[in-house]
Amino acid sequence: MSQPPEDSAPHSTGPPDRQTLRLLERHLASDSLIIETAFNPDPYEPRLVTGQLNPEQYPDSVTAARLNIRWFTTGDFSIHYVEEHEDGTLWECRWDWHSNTHNTRLHFHEPPSATEVTDIELPSLHPLEIYSTVLTTIAPDIKNILIFYKP
Repeated sequence: MSQPPEDSAPHSTGPPDRQTLRLLERHLASDSLIIETAFNPDPYEPRLVTGQLNPEQYPDSVTAARLNIRWFTTGDFSIHYVEEHEDGTLWECRWDWHSNTHNTRLHFHEPPSATEVTDIELPSLHPLEIYSTVLTTIAPDIKNILIFYKP
């Protein structure tokens, strides 16, 4: 099986960490909030894992919600939460760890558009700890996800 070429550009996130993506997919698949998981482009050479959240846990105006997770061999990651609404709008946020020019390496793209960025701290950068932090943030009351960020 061939692997995609490594990106040697400065500030590269590196190749996908397939082992970590598969680990995170197993945790998503076992979570009661998640109704379906998928690898992109496929389970053999995943670059992204997506977890579709149960739409019955949301107000009627939310037509879909998902987590998109990217993890790289460098330890860089991106966990993107997206809600799709009836009127076609998106409500989204993202936790990131990567080199950039806009903030510290570890930062959060705030809802509703994920354009405003805030530096954050997490107690651990282990994939399962970060996964747990994100799920804890969105799970306690799914109808009020990240309410402290919503206007």
